[in-house]
Order: sequence, then C-alpha cells, then structure tokens
Amino acid sequence: MTEQDATTEARTEALRNVVDRVTSWQESATDGTIREELDAALAEVGIDLTDAQREAVTQHISDGHEVDVAALAADRG
Repeated sequence: MTEQDATTEARTEALRNVVDRVTSWQESATDGTIREELDAALAEVGIDLTDAQREAVTQHISDGHEVDVAALAADRG
C-alpha cells in the first residue's frame, strides 16, 4: 500500500464516521443544523471539503440518501 492509498483510506474512514454521526440524528434536523454539525465534525477530524461538497453532503443527508464516502474521500476538490 502506498502512502497515498493509506491517506485516502484514512480520509475515507474519517469521512464515513462524520457522515454516520450526522446521519444518526438528522431525521428531525433542518438543513442548517445538519450543515453546522457536518462542519463541526469535519473540523474535529481535520478534513476540509469544498463548499459544493459540503452542500452536496448536507443535501444527501437531509434527503435521506446515502453519501458515497469513498468518492468523496477520493475527490480532493
């Protein structure tokens, strides 16, 4: 495994944890609350996403759709 593969794998796992955390209580949350929680969780794990990526994740979670975490981790924006 290359260093880049290990970095992508770690990023994927961290993003999966973030998405799982935010998704676990999203049913009654507004988009704004989901976005705030997403931003806080991303800051905690030290991962930056573009505004478009954060908006897409927020919308997927709000709509109850699955987030493709592997694709998100691979896309460095």
